[in-house]
Amino acid sequence: MKKTLLAAALLLGLAGTASAQTRYFTKSGRIQFNSKASMEDIEAVNKTATAVLDINSGALQFSVLMKGFEFEKALMQEHFNENYVESDKYPKAEFKGSVVNNGEIAYTKPGTYPAKVKGKFTLHGVTREIETAGTITVGADGIKASSGFTIQLSDYNVQIPAVVKEKISNNIKITVETKLDPLKG
Repeated sequence: MKKTLLAAALLLGLAGTASAQTRYFTKSGRIQFNSKASMEDIEAVNKTATAVLDINSGALQFSVLMKGFEFEKALMQEHFNENYVESDKYPKAEFKGSVVNNGEIAYTKPGTYPAKVKGKFTLHGVTREIETAGTITVGADGIKASSGFTIQLSDYNVQIPAVVKEKISNNIKITVETKLDPLKG
């Protein structure tokens, strides 16, 4: 009888451990980019980025469909997809990396924590290592993550025609904001 109770207690303990949430997810992450040039500022927003964060390991992954970026002007969106990022050929941008200082973030304690993120960013078929800072906010409504970094379009083989060089900067500021909820299943 004692062995049966002990086995049942161990199974319940293991089941509780197995169900503890370690992965958080979203399909509605917000990624925005800005190009500030002497002739014109260009901005686009995508509110359909997917992201997964494993709070045990710090593994972090983002993915965004390029055609999901919305511009103020429809013609800008068309040129962006057809001429610059070639969305049919390179349909998404991805980041795969980790929260380097994951051990310093208390995911069970509400608060805002500085995060250091490092990994590989892929855009237009080119993958490069990036490292940036951000914040992770833990609250009763889930986990919020935000970060920003700047890339050079030329580093990702995105060509800017000479005729519009005054309108599009080679430096693109990317901002990421997302709310992550426990991944079910």
